[in-house]
Amino acid sequence: MTQEAVVTDTRWLSSPEMATWMNLTQLLMLLPSALDRQLRDDAGIPHAYYQILAMLSNEPGHSMRMTDLARLVGTTTSRLSHAVTSLEQRGWVRRKACAFDKRGQIASLTDEGMAVLEASAPGHVAEVRRLIFDRLTPDEVDQLREITAKILPAAAS
Repeated sequence: MTQEAVVTDTRWLSSPEMATWMNLTQLLMLLPSALDRQLRDDAGIPHAYYQILAMLSNEPGHSMRMTDLARLVGTTTSRLSHAVTSLEQRGWVRRKACAFDKRGQIASLTDEGMAVLEASAPGHVAEVRRLIFDRLTPDEVDQLREITAKILPAAAS
């Protein structure tokens, strides 16, 4: 394919699309840093660790397979394993072999991990509200949920 064909086949972003894309990319860069900063300052943990604890807390028995947990928190199994090792050292999570898959492991939230999550959750939720939901109307919250639900499958593939 010639360079001319590539240029003519490209669907360039319109001005409104470009403005939206620039806002979204800035949000995707700034939001994780803001959430991480708040959790480190208030609870002494990074946002990634909070997410792991929060996802485990929502599961039956506060446990789930490591591969499923990695998918849920949006990271690789290697990065998750490193984070869970740190959480294990703090006594907040424990790992055990999966009963039905010899290669699999189950991560479980400990009582101490749940206590850390419960202590840090109010400040984190307040920051999420301050940064996002306090700035939106209920209709805009619905729209944001619908929009992100449409985009997530493509990003996850």
